[in-house]
Amino acid sequence: MFLILKNVFDHFNQTVTSFFSSGGFRNNFTFNFTLMDETIFKQFADIDVKEIAPGFFSKLIHTASNTINFIDVKAGCSVPRHRHMHEQCSFAIEGKFEMTVNDVPQILDPGLFAIIPSNAWHSGIAITDCKLIDIFNPVREDYRAL
Repeated sequence: MFLILKNVFDHFNQTVTSFFSSGGFRNNFTFNFTLMDETIFKQFADIDVKEIAPGFFSKLIHTASNTINFIDVKAGCSVPRHRHMHEQCSFAIEGKFEMTVNDVPQILDPGLFAIIPSNAWHSGIAITDCKLIDIFNPVREDYRAL
């Protein structure tokens, strides 16, 4: 499909270039069309939002080795104490989120992030409305299945 569309755009580009270079409109315009490789570049708006826990609304991206979770969290919503085999990096892009790791609470904000080791007990509560990013390694197959 990509090759067919590329050929159509290449033909269009040659036709338009030929028209203008032969005196059409007496201007010399160049049109370049570059198709986006959709196996590499994706539209964030195309990712479905999934509620992974009450008040936690996620857009999930899965690679061969990671899951990236973009989360909008409403103030007061929490995730209970749990652990998993995945290493987790957690970032608060906006707002304040209290993250407790191994029974030690800390407030994540745009200046502080957490690297949670595999199988470490952790929980969290949104102090304010938050935008969070969690990165998991390896892939969260449970999230991929949602």
